[in-house]
Amino acid sequence: QLGKLLIKCSTIFLISFSSQICAIAHVTAKTMPHKDAECRKGSAPNIRDPATRELSVVVPSYNEEDRLPLMMDEALDYLEKRQKRDPSFTYEVIVVNDGSKDQTAKVAKEYCKKYGSDKVRVISLEKNRGKGGAVRTGVFSSRGKKILMADADGATKFADIEKVEEGLKNLRPWPKEMAISCGSRAHLEKDSIAKRSYFRTLLMYGFHFLVWFLCVKEIRDTQCGFKLLTREAALQTFSNLHIERWAFDVELLYIAQRLKIPIAEVAVNWTEIEGSKLVPFWSWLQMGRDLLFIRLRYMTGAWKLEAKKCN
Repeated sequence: QLGKLLIKCSTIFLISFSSQICAIAHVTAKTMPHKDAECRKGSAPNIRDPATRELSVVVPSYNEEDRLPLMMDEALDYLEKRQKRDPSFTYEVIVVNDGSKDQTAKVAKEYCKKYGSDKVRVISLEKNRGKGGAVRTGVFSSRGKKILMADADGATKFADIEKVEEGLKNLRPWPKEMAISCGSRAHLEKDSIAKRSYFRTLLMYGFHFLVWFLCVKEIRDTQCGFKLLTREAALQTFSNLHIERWAFDVELLYIAQRLKIPIAEVAVNWTEIEGSKLVPFWSWLQMGRDLLFIRLRYMTGAWKLEAKKCN
């Protein structure tokens, strides 16, 4: 009798606790602030307009005055050489200064002067919105047929864009012109584990399990900041995005799966660069919370997917 009573009480507790968590997720749900390019009027570039460039590169940057130059030098050197080989190839690099407290904006604007504002643009946010908010702002102001997310630290060799382009090409035919190709560091996992502490390795495996269990099952490395999207895929996914900080990649891919957008995962070269903004324990804790809320908010209807139309 006592055993049955304990099971009954435990069941009631779990149902009550789950209901409370779902209620909290629903009540606290919010959308991103509508202060980005999606709502701008006039002559400013807009993701809803037809593409006028072959490629847009969006670089979210928060306090990156030291690491940004190495990445920009490598990226622009590659892009300029590619344009010389193929004059029909046009590009733009959009640096989104995410409320930096250092000289990130000044450093980025030097590249505007050197290459021209038609090739390099800087968008400065007054307050730090997080990587997801910064990338979303840049994407909504992009002009490319394809849009590449690239981290400011230059951890991924920029020439590996050809690998993710090939991954995108292999997904053809693209349903409704939508496809995503993700750079991946999964093939480097064994080497990285050997260099990490036991605690950080445990956190990493815990995060990967939550991603797989709650949100994205088909992609091994959701967090690599080197992703290539077709313009239509960028419009549909980022228009529905809610998470502004580290877990935004997971929501992006979760949305893509829900919209049945084909996704490729492609191995890329990657080197850990000092100066990461990721704080191991607290950042992982925040991401774990966001993963749970992503699943619950879509499951309870607090967040809904809406199809967006181009102009």
